[in-house]
Amino acid sequence: PDNFGSLLNEQECHDLLAYLTSLRAQPKAPVTATTSVFRSGDEGYHTFRIPAIVTTVDGDLLAICEGRKTSRADHGDVDLVMKRSSDGGKTWSPLTLVYEQGGEAKITIGNPCPVVDRTTQTIWLPFTRDNDDVLLTSSIDGGRTWAAPRTITQQVKHDDWTWYATGPGIGVQLERGPFKGRLVIPCDHRVDSISDRKQSSRSHVILSDDHGATWQVGGVTDFEMNECAVAELSDGRLMLNMRSNRGKGKRGVAISDNGGISWGPCSDDSILIEPVCQASLLRHSWGEPAGQSRLIFSNPASTSSRVRLTIRISHDDGVTWPIAHEIHAGSSGYSSLTQLGESEVGVLYERDNYGEIAFTRIDLATIESM
Repeated sequence: PDNFGSLLNEQECHDLLAYLTSLRAQPKAPVTATTSVFRSGDEGYHTFRIPAIVTTVDGDLLAICEGRKTSRADHGDVDLVMKRSSDGGKTWSPLTLVYEQGGEAKITIGNPCPVVDRTTQTIWLPFTRDNDDVLLTSSIDGGRTWAAPRTITQQVKHDDWTWYATGPGIGVQLERGPFKGRLVIPCDHRVDSISDRKQSSRSHVILSDDHGATWQVGGVTDFEMNECAVAELSDGRLMLNMRSNRGKGKRGVAISDNGGISWGPCSDDSILIEPVCQASLLRHSWGEPAGQSRLIFSNPASTSSRVRLTIRISHDDGVTWPIAHEIHAGSSGYSSLTQLGESEVGVLYERDNYGEIAFTRIDLATIESM
């Protein structure tokens, strides 16, 4: 320190001090960055709802949702539409049509639940027609083109099931244990033996062990569970996180130790509150060989209304959720998570009373250090 001045002249010292001061004055990188993806009333559609997002093997983002032609209603002339981002969600392509049926006929194509098969690089996209038939399309070129859908209803729907939905959200491909490579799609249904729609609803999954060639029904949960999300835990078990009709304002949770063939009893998660709404669950990182294990959850964090879209982070496979970060304080609804990098995640979500589907990129490491 005594001879520091001998190394720099007065002007150089002044310049160095100015540079260091400017660094301190620079704002920190934002924790989140948000862009609008679908706006109600744009591109020939009255309303866009039910978002799903995946990251392709090339790193592109595919934002998929329902394009509702003439009204906000769940049933009517509804198409499956998509936009692509090749720059991490900063900009989005024009809308493209994934699938529609019947022209202007009131045929509801919806409930997208894509999953990327990392082995074959195929994107599988199951969806439903009129909440009755289950259809499946696929893409082998990163979502640029889609195969003609095939009907898999007979493989994945029991005779006594009535109303049916895939997802909505995302499926998973298992990465660990004896079921490595299995594709798992979260779904829900109602049974015809119970007339009350809330009491008759149950969550279930469908499975493929041959890279999407054939599918089967997996485990079915207790009654009064609805739309669900699935993620793999560190020890190879699966967690099913469910919209609950039990009236407690809490998410339902069930665990499978056989790759989704069956589920244990449904419990209530007192931390994951909900207003009765869909949510998203994502295995972001395993914490090996370095770093942190991360399970990410997103939903409207309220017991009374669909507001305060929030992400939560668990480092212990969902036992605790110590970190929460509000993404949007106002009206918000369904959401879908995708991994963007070692410490980032993206969430595609409904907001502003279903007036918009937005995308927010989140720096997890920054949130964890707050």
